[in-house]
Amino acid sequence: MATSIPFAVRGSTGVHVAQGPPAFGTVDQFVPIDTKSCRAICFSPNGQYMATASGQTLKLWRTDTWTDVATIEGTKAYFLVFSPLSRYLMTWEPYEVSKDKPQGSPNLHLYKCENGELVKGFMHKSQTNWEPKWSDDEKIFSKLQNNDVIFYEDCNFENIIYRINCFKVASYSICSTQNAHHVICHMPGGKGQPAFARLFAYPKFEAQQALACKSFFNADSVEYFWNSKGTHCILLTTTEQDKTGKSYYGKQSLHFIGINGSTNVITLAKEGPIYSVAWSPKGHEFCVVYGFMPAKASIFNLKSEVIFELGTGPRNAIYYNPHGNILLLGGFGNLRGNVETWDIVKRKQIGTCDASDTTMLEWCPDGMHFLTATTAPRLRIGNGYKIWHYSGALMHEKDVEELYEVRWKRADKTTFKEPVISTDKVESIATKKVQASTQAYRPPSARNRPGVIFNLHDDHEPAKQAKESAVSKNALKQRKKREAKKARKDEEKTDDKTEDPKPQAIISSVQVVLTGDVEKDKKIKNIKKKLDAIEKLKADKAAGKPLEINQLSKINGESDLLKELKQLQI
Repeated sequence: MATSIPFAVRGSTGVHVAQGPPAFGTVDQFVPIDTKSCRAICFSPNGQYMATASGQTLKLWRTDTWTDVATIEGTKAYFLVFSPLSRYLMTWEPYEVSKDKPQGSPNLHLYKCENGELVKGFMHKSQTNWEPKWSDDEKIFSKLQNNDVIFYEDCNFENIIYRINCFKVASYSICSTQNAHHVICHMPGGKGQPAFARLFAYPKFEAQQALACKSFFNADSVEYFWNSKGTHCILLTTTEQDKTGKSYYGKQSLHFIGINGSTNVITLAKEGPIYSVAWSPKGHEFCVVYGFMPAKASIFNLKSEVIFELGTGPRNAIYYNPHGNILLLGGFGNLRGNVETWDIVKRKQIGTCDASDTTMLEWCPDGMHFLTATTAPRLRIGNGYKIWHYSGALMHEKDVEELYEVRWKRADKTTFKEPVISTDKVESIATKKVQASTQAYRPPSARNRPGVIFNLHDDHEPAKQAKESAVSKNALKQRKKREAKKARKDEEKTDDKTEDPKPQAIISSVQVVLTGDVEKDKKIKNIKKKLDAIEKLKADKAAGKPLEINQLSKINGESDLLKELKQLQI
């Protein structure tokens, strides 16, 4: 029997844990938290722990037995994040000052997951960029301090080992490969000066040691998207204002940077905002949804070349399943909630469904099911969650009076095998909610006449394999250079074949003999040159070419040159 994956539900009545597919119900081992003040829930990356923050109480739970590991009082945590190996829990609470502590007190805390022990407290006033960054092996712990990035090693949080302070850093990201750690930093530009993104190999942080450097003018903020192998990163740069007036949300652009030093701008085939960017968990391709509605979705390879077009439609979100063989495209927010699922291997659409009023979506760790929810305070009515099969079949539905958050219990990558995509029909339950009619209104006078089919937009495009010519701007530039060079070579070869043979040079028939005397031989060679020139003038005269007076006088002086040559050769 398939393993049932639990998920946690946080609402106005507290927190409870329910069972996911195939058996839906409550987890009896977990005692529900009945409180209206629960602010956050979070699962560790391997699913071993769950943390909840309610009022001034922080709790850690083991998910195998659903027993609490530790209860921490006196904290007002608003955000919870686990370290990559699930050994530490990080919390952030609003920064406060008091009469007793006018300088404030630490508001960013690190706890050991095994017993809830407080390891270290930091002060981080701003909610922006509060989350510390770890390397995947938890050897490196780093955080932004003012405009510097500080690094600790081996979970020793007392001694700063390295610091990036030669640049003003606005944001950064860290990622690991099998053999090394890499850090990419965003350095904002001044007035009239470009911003920079510099990629470093830890711990070589001098400007001349950067593995790659990318400059751009439109970058008030930068989002980082690393592939799963840690070899390439996509930078989504955004300006607060679009001076062209085309977008209310500012201007965006995508840049590609690799640890091998390669950088380039990702060229998009349609103008408009960039809604979503996501890497395949396999790490060899990524998807972008962009352009004015209907938005376009394209899949790119590691050379930033389009390899598949998923057409256009009402979508603004991308979600790969954990195994990377199914891609979900959704249209949420101001869109009606259309969901499409695609078989990435076969480049074929699997199914569709209508998840209207969706404010959050998350794939189940088994890679076969996904959860959609309508949550407050985004929407105050119609709160609840639904669980779907990848084919678009509705498997489970639950209404919640006031829902804030729903999270799957996470699992290790090796827990579930990659699902085999099947075309067999999956039975769907009937939804409880009244569905809006999809029939267009027709006045009484037109109801007995054939319908007219038309598109609201004239730029709808179907899914298709990318053409060979659909390559990046840089690759296209290099290709044009190669083609131009080849054309020049072919033209030169053609000219060599078609042109008349080069005429032989006209020289005098007089033979000279060198004497071995340097001075005499020099004069003999000089005379030979003059005789050759005279021979050419004589040929021009015979051809009817008019000569100048000085050229005729040279021809008349030929006999004198011959006499002088004879005297020198004696």
